Amino acid sequence: MPLRNPEQIILETKRIVESDRRSEIRLNANGGNSILIVCEPNRELEYIQAIEKLMTEDIYRVIDINAILNRFVETNIAEIEEKFKHLKSSVNQIFKIPDGEQGSDLFNLIIESITDSLNENKIPVVIHTGALYGSDIDNIHIMESELIMRASLPLIILYPAITEKESLMFLGKRPASKYRCMIID
Repeated sequence: MPLRNPEQIILETKRIVESDRRSEIRLNANGGNSILIVCEPNRELEYIQAIEKLMTEDIYRVIDINAILNRFVETNIAEIEEKFKHLKSSVNQIFKIPDGEQGSDLFNLIIESITDSLNENKIPVVIHTGALYGSDIDNIHIMESELIMRASLPLIILYPAITEKESLMFLGKRPASKYRCMIID
């Protein structure tokens, strides 16, 4: 199969979210409100460049997971060091606090960034999702959040993955959910 042009894929995505075809997203996403733009992990930078070129700031807000992760670590360094000592077998809880517990975590910072975008009436476009690998934050956690499910604007996620025997493999390593999202690849 020939490689698809990232700009064509981004333009295809724009046509869906900027037209009256937006209802197609929920129909194809099992009631969800998200689009996964699946790209080969080694081509992610090409897709990011196409997103930055074609998804203008007047309609879209690019949310960089790398930047959020860096801000989370810088802001919470002492707490993270302490948690690493105590949670050696559950390091993932540093990034996503278990349900019912209070505190600062990466997951909530991501949701806050998406909320800010929606409050600005801009379509959130999440990039650098590979930074979530090992954090216990999966695309499905974000896509199934109440905020995303009931938002009037869809969420777009650039997702570095490959398709292997009809399964989506995040970073070519781990099975990923295709539920609650429209797949564009």
